[in-house]
Amino acid sequence: QVQLVESGGGLVQAGGSLRLSCTASGSFSSFKSTAWYRQAPGEKRELVASITADSNTNYADAVKGRFTISRNSANRTWYLQMNSLRPEDTAIYYCNAETYTMVTGMRYVGEYWGQGTQVTVSS
Repeated sequence: QVQLVESGGGLVQAGGSLRLSCTASGSFSSFKSTAWYRQAPGEKRELVASITADSNTNYADAVKGRFTISRNSANRTWYLQMNSLRPEDTAIYYCNAETYTMVTGMRYVGEYWGQGTQVTVSS
């Protein structure tokens, strides 16, 4: 199985910064994409940022210009650099990965989630 382990959450003041990290372990061939989602209390989980295998990035409008997603495929780790944090960024942040696995000459996609890390931004 593939496991994703997150770190880097915490409590910061508005205007501060945090960097989240997610590392994948287990058996798979490569990443199709990696991403970060977040979920605030009482709200649905939303995509924050993603990066594809060919390094195309996508950001939610609410975080454009403030957050940056990056990936180090060699150590199976990806990051979310969060700057200029606002109270409305407070949420549980989940890392996500889509992976490729080869089985009998066929390529399959698996999707995996981290357990979440709390980010709290005080006003």
